[in-house]
Amino acid sequence: MRIAVVALGKIGLPLAVQFADMGHEVIGVDVSQTAVDAVNAGEEPFPGEAHLAEKLGELIPSGALRATTEYSEAIPGADAIVIVVPLFVNDETWEPDFAWMDSATKSLAEHLTPGTLISYETTLPVGTLRGRWKPMIEEISGLTEGKDFHLVFSPERVLTGRVFADLRRYPKLVGGLSDEGTRVGIEFYEKVLEFDERDDLPMPNGVWDMGTAEAAEMAKLAETTYRDVNIGLANQFAVYADKVGFDVDRVITACNSQPYSHIHRPGIAVGGHCIPVYPRLYLSTDPDASVVRTARSFNATMPSYVVGRAEELLGDLNGLRVAVLGASYRGKVKETAFSGVFPTVGALREKGAHVMVEDPMFSDEELQAYGWEPYHLGDQVDLVIVQADHAEYATLTPQDLPGVRLLIDGRRITDAQRWVGIPRLTIGGGTLALDVE
Repeated sequence: MRIAVVALGKIGLPLAVQFADMGHEVIGVDVSQTAVDAVNAGEEPFPGEAHLAEKLGELIPSGALRATTEYSEAIPGADAIVIVVPLFVNDETWEPDFAWMDSATKSLAEHLTPGTLISYETTLPVGTLRGRWKPMIEEISGLTEGKDFHLVFSPERVLTGRVFADLRRYPKLVGGLSDEGTRVGIEFYEKVLEFDERDDLPMPNGVWDMGTAEAAEMAKLAETTYRDVNIGLANQFAVYADKVGFDVDRVITACNSQPYSHIHRPGIAVGGHCIPVYPRLYLSTDPDASVVRTARSFNATMPSYVVGRAEELLGDLNGLRVAVLGASYRGKVKETAFSGVFPTVGALREKGAHVMVEDPMFSDEELQAYGWEPYHLGDQVDLVIVQADHAEYATLTPQDLPGVRLLIDGRRITDAQRWVGIPRLTIGGGTLALDVE
């Protein structure tokens, strides 16, 4: 097959590589000339994706994969088009911002030829494929969906850093605007993916028929919204544990020892491209989902809650030197999308603190580009807040943070045994840990 992949980001590029690695001719489209040049040179535009560099090094010289900024070069004659363009959400209104998606859709529609399958993998509000993209593509292209081309939704279900493993591990969900469209979509993905055997699934691992695009859209929203709601519940339990004086981690571990409880762990923030965003996409079409709205709102308060706890214990934070450890939204990922670092730094600055940020994955120049003063281990500091669970933080000691009067570990990554005699606080820990027996 000849396949076009629209947007060569942290999901799109590995997908393009996967398709090419399965023996198909793949051309990627991206608005960034820098990204396109890197791909065509066989170089990864971003670090951290397992096996990506080596696969690019094989596929680019062979001609199986190439990149362009021109839709006119990639779209005509394609058997399939896969779109992984980012969709944003307005932080204030919680409404989806379709600007980039609209632009990409219009561009591909201008060059669409008959006989093409179009698959959207970007997470969308329910009804978007049928109500927004179908009429837009038909109007611009002059072609008819279901006759001249097929539209399906097949959500990406992978994590950056391990995309190729996740493509094998998780079932691929496909739903079209018609039974025939769904069939064509399933046939396509069966040709470009391979799956691990799993005996824990109700049916064989592989491409799963979701019946309709709406069901496929909802499946991705549901699995991520579940996590946000679950974390919101864990965070509420943690705040209550701090009030009453017990360790919520012990409670959750006990609850999850039987098969009907799957409580997640509390934390300072819910970050990343998915979990803080997709519940809002769901709410955009189901505004009456009060449970979802409450959980999303509560999770957003956790950075301020942590800063408030520091103020309770240290008093006025004005002028104190504070190090926030971790710019990333999660450990081992060099990505700041909706990271808790932003509201944490903001809340500290509102209190008048002198805030610095440290992250082993970011250079000083990169941290400064965000408007943060870099912190270096060994520099004097009064308060330390662990925001990301980088593995490097597990071995931190007070000697690494001279002058520290309080450590608040928002991820439970630090080792309590290394902090004997220094106030150490965890979210939901119940009491301030001053020593360890």
